Amino acid sequence: MMQSQSQINTGSLFGSYKMAHNFLDEVFSSDFKQNSEYEKIINHFSELSLEDYKAINEFTKMSFFDQGITFNVYSDKDKGVERIFPFDLFPRIIKPVEWEMLERGIIQRNLAINMFLWDIYHEKKILKDKVVPAELIQSSPYYYKAMMDVNPVGKVYTHVSGTDLIKHSDGKYYVLEDNVRCPSGVSYVLSNRDAIKKSLPNLLLNHNVASVQEYPLELLEIMKSCAPESIENPVCVVLTPGVYNSAYFEHSFLALNMGIPLVEGRDLYVENNFVYMKTLFGPKKVDVIYRRIDDDFIDPKVFNPKSLLGVPGIMKAYCEGNVVLMNAPGTGASDDKAVYTYVPAMIKYYLGEESILQNVHTYKCEDDSDYKYVLENMEKLVIKPVDESGGYGLLVGSAATKEEIADFKTKITANRRKYIAQPIMSLSVHSTYIEQENKFEQRHIDLRSYCLMGKNKSYVLKGGLTRVALKKGSLVVNSSQGGGSKDTWVML
Repeated sequence: MMQSQSQINTGSLFGSYKMAHNFLDEVFSSDFKQNSEYEKIINHFSELSLEDYKAINEFTKMSFFDQGITFNVYSDKDKGVERIFPFDLFPRIIKPVEWEMLERGIIQRNLAINMFLWDIYHEKKILKDKVVPAELIQSSPYYYKAMMDVNPVGKVYTHVSGTDLIKHSDGKYYVLEDNVRCPSGVSYVLSNRDAIKKSLPNLLLNHNVASVQEYPLELLEIMKSCAPESIENPVCVVLTPGVYNSAYFEHSFLALNMGIPLVEGRDLYVENNFVYMKTLFGPKKVDVIYRRIDDDFIDPKVFNPKSLLGVPGIMKAYCEGNVVLMNAPGTGASDDKAVYTYVPAMIKYYLGEESILQNVHTYKCEDDSDYKYVLENMEKLVIKPVDESGGYGLLVGSAATKEEIADFKTKITANRRKYIAQPIMSLSVHSTYIEQENKFEQRHIDLRSYCLMGKNKSYVLKGGLTRVALKKGSLVVNSSQGGGSKDTWVML
């Protein structure tokens, strides 16, 4: 696709900034003027020389390294490589009126998903009424018999969720997908804000920006609110697979900032259907577990018998109501990317409301007509497996070779249930410092928002994680695929 470009001049840092006019630039308008909400930021940055900014950027990188703000890469080429999480100091701004709409839409969406999970594990009304196809849910690998008729405290399944949103060239926000199993990334939101404060201390002073630092305490309050009935002072822990997990920094960061223990499966055991933590002073009963271990590994007696990461018998303790697992096992039945297409219908069915946030149009390869369209138009589509995350296993048709497209056609034909497709959306772009070029360039961005749900309480983090596709022309923002992040400012 040919891109019409123009160059603007707003000082040394942006002196060679080029605009592609077929994308929505959130910083600069189509007539090359800076958008009003960015005026102070651009003025602040323009006072710096390229060499000054480069030095500040290096200081930030070293600060991230010293704090262990890293992630592991699991691709075939870079397996096990630990990297500093890429962070761009130029923040993204979301206007108050935009955020108010996003917050309402995120809560609405997660309320409906939570009600859907209760329904499919109990009366199954939405399936009987054929609003959502029963075979779609029954064929999901995350729909567990072990969860049938289990009653989570407060009927809450999705205590922590991550809703991925994009801003399209039409200026509207769209939901790309829902993440309600073990969504990650929130620690980088807090770390990014700290980095801005340390590296550019005067920048925040000139803006009235919503805080993000309260998130750990809000999460702890959610954990306590979902404790088993009659527990006045619940013991809460974060359960991690261990130091080799890609999100281990986040697990330890959240435990530290909540002031609760970080444990591995070997630190816990089950006795008489209660969960206990081993301590230097003897066993201590555990009431709430924020588990960052996938369902398959949580209990070898119920799921994967070879798992060494989980706790034998923990599912029985959970089903008896003696411990709370956040998020509940089996929530993956709702964040399947094929089930995602029915979330607006869920909102209508359970809440009697129209969806505030719109989905990206999605083709389900299991449907004959959609399957035919996908095979005939793959160069116009993004093909995604319904059960993967981190940007793994997808195909961007416009950037794929003929061989890659042919290979994907074979994969789809062999397992149509596993794949969906979406149009290649024009993700908005944002001014981003590119180290290799030592200048600012346009890069595509999205937003992962974070919603907490407890018993009679909901909370949305004001900001979320703006993810950046650092590779030129790329639409894939995941850190595992070469992406980075920005601090997200919700203005007050």
